[in-house]
Amino acid sequence: MTPPRKLHIKSYGCQMNVYDAQRMVDTLAGEGFVETASADDADLVILNTCHIREKASEKVYSELGRLRVAKDEAARQGRVMNIAVAGCVAQAEGEEIIRRAPVVDVVVGPQSYHHLPQLLARAKSHGRAIETEFPLLDKFSFLPPPRPDAIRARGISSFVTVQEGCDKFCTFCVVPYTRGAEVSRPVAKIIDDVMRLADNGVREITLIGQNVNAYHGEGPDGQSWPLGKLLTRLAEIPGIGRLRYSTSHPRDVDDSLIEAHRDLPALMPFVHLPVQSGSDRILAAMNRKHTTGDYRKVIDRFRKARQDIAFSSDFIVGFPGETEEDFLATLALVTQIGYAGAYSFKYSPRPGTPAAEMRETVSAEDMDERLVRLQGLIDSQQSAFNMASIGKTVDVLFERAARNPGQIVGRTAYLQPAHVIAAPDIIGQVLPMKIESLERYSLLGELATPMHAHTTRAASSHMTNGA
Repeated sequence: MTPPRKLHIKSYGCQMNVYDAQRMVDTLAGEGFVETASADDADLVILNTCHIREKASEKVYSELGRLRVAKDEAARQGRVMNIAVAGCVAQAEGEEIIRRAPVVDVVVGPQSYHHLPQLLARAKSHGRAIETEFPLLDKFSFLPPPRPDAIRARGISSFVTVQEGCDKFCTFCVVPYTRGAEVSRPVAKIIDDVMRLADNGVREITLIGQNVNAYHGEGPDGQSWPLGKLLTRLAEIPGIGRLRYSTSHPRDVDDSLIEAHRDLPALMPFVHLPVQSGSDRILAAMNRKHTTGDYRKVIDRFRKARQDIAFSSDFIVGFPGETEEDFLATLALVTQIGYAGAYSFKYSPRPGTPAAEMRETVSAEDMDERLVRLQGLIDSQQSAFNMASIGKTVDVLFERAARNPGQIVGRTAYLQPAHVIAAPDIIGQVLPMKIESLERYSLLGELATPMHAHTTRAASSHMTNGA
């Protein structure tokens, strides 16, 4: 028998890239590849790139420099190491990557990774292969389903892509150019994916998309289904205890989604709803197509439907033209909303986006100072939110063994890590936990019911090793 070839994937950035990496593994398994944790002994290394963060492409070229050394060493050992660049940097800079980094064999955009086997074959015969088009055919129709052992090894929580691309064209964002227009997968395909995951021990599903609540996939009835209706159907699948979704746009929160939060116990009361700025002037410059007033109304609709709901968000500080007054409006919005957590970043221009041409730049010193102030406020809100859990009994989905011996770690409805001393057979179960203390961002406590009262799920025994 031919020994398996080793595959190493390094992913940067968003949840979509984590999901894409898993599907690349599934695709290449049919070509005899198995994953390895080290790039040095790999036969194929894939850099699955993200173009959102600052200096994203430079980080890729720096990594390619290190991989060139590993590839040369492999050649000295008589091995062939192939290197591929996938994802959004590949989409944005395909030909430039080929020009700047001769070490790269394959460049593949995020809409084409189902073609990896053919691209590797083309690179073998022609030296290089590149595909950064937006194919008309749905890539998901050509991807093999993950093997049961692969699903179990990935644990009890899983991402499922339901939507890709974005039509919003925020002036700072490259996603419409690297991921293309909004496309939604058919409901039936998503149901098949989730049922397969549930049959192999997955208990929590996070639906993902660049703009997930713009979902409008074709339903079994031939009608276009919104995200809320899709969530309602997925909640009926046996074994799925928790549902989440990310990332949302305030403009696409419709009544069906609000009603799903009101009616579905499986839908977690935690919503990531990026606002980016608290200044209407800056929101207009960002082409966000909503005001702070619109955003507050959306938050109010969620809270009216579900009183225990909590929110996280994204913020950009130092967008071109942002004044101190604009920034103070952001602090005021954060104070008014009250977040369980948030991500905040200094603005950095992305080549090809309208904002990159704006000349009213904010100084690095002002950006740094504003980011410190904003993060201080967000951290204080997150700490207060976490402290409020102490003394309460909350439901926790236990996921895996923790680093400390005897501890099992899980997550609350609000994605807070929660640690308890317990037997491994609680992995895969949602159990009540009495929160006793807080250590940094982790909740500590004990199970609220005696151990002998817990029934061991049939799936948990074979989930324990890989979770």
